[in-house]
Amino acid sequence: MSDFRYRIVDVFTTRPLEGNALAVFPDAAAMSPTMMQSVARELNLAETAFVLPPERGGAARVRIFTPTKEMLFAGHPTIGTSYVLTDEGRLPVGTSDFVLEEEIGPVPVRVEDMEGEARRMFWLRTPPIAWKQQYDRAVCASVLGLALDDLLDIVPQRLTAGNPTIFIAARSREAVDRAWLDMAGMRQLRDGEEELSCVFVFTPTAEGAYSRMFAPEYGIVEDPATGSSTGPLAAYMMRHGLVSAADGTRFVSEQGTKMGRRSLLHVHIFGDGGEDGIDVGGAVVSLAEGTMHLPDPRGM
Repeated sequence: MSDFRYRIVDVFTTRPLEGNALAVFPDAAAMSPTMMQSVARELNLAETAFVLPPERGGAARVRIFTPTKEMLFAGHPTIGTSYVLTDEGRLPVGTSDFVLEEEIGPVPVRVEDMEGEARRMFWLRTPPIAWKQQYDRAVCASVLGLALDDLLDIVPQRLTAGNPTIFIAARSREAVDRAWLDMAGMRQLRDGEEELSCVFVFTPTAEGAYSRMFAPEYGIVEDPATGSSTGPLAAYMMRHGLVSAADGTRFVSEQGTKMGRRSLLHVHIFGDGGEDGIDVGGAVVSLAEGTMHLPDPRGM
């Protein structure tokens, strides 16, 4: 048997038991990918992050698993792992910029002191965003249990920065809260497409957006906070005039409120329309620490 220490942190919140919970294994070099997947299934959180020695000059290599699959890139594991590495002194004192090596490639991270608070904000730079298939509004409304009038007159579309996401714009917070998506609805929406996707339903607000995300094919009924989809959300909203595309624009996507896990995902636009980058950031709260007793990883 081998012992592996892990941390539980809540990401995109300053309040324990809100935001998106994440397990981080700070020393996972001895784990096989099969064991990582089994551990993620055991913990059954939206995602679990495993820290490995860097291979390409970054601060660390990170592999991220949902209960059913490995992710190329994910937001709250990037933010939460950055917090753990900083909190445990794994980076030189005063480090404010570093890179995490993820399956999608290098992900730049920056650390910022929160004004008036004794805590820090962690920001990730969204990987390049690809615009993909558009979807029929009526089909989207139907699979979400909504009326067509509940949606804005904007064509839903799939974007990806490593986590393919179908964006559907609703007219109100009330419509977002009524939305629901199960496995059957997800299959109908994909209509035979091979690529798995999550579905992001949102409405514009004065602060930015009010959002929910469903990913039944990833083993995630609903995700409290989806940082990997929030950069593409910003791009989608800018293209359709739902938020300013000016350099320096900041807004907040509130997610997870309906499920009792309110999360605040901050967005910072660099360059016109985000041409110089879209950063997604949030605070992190440390919640728990434990040790998992596992079989010899060489046998898995």
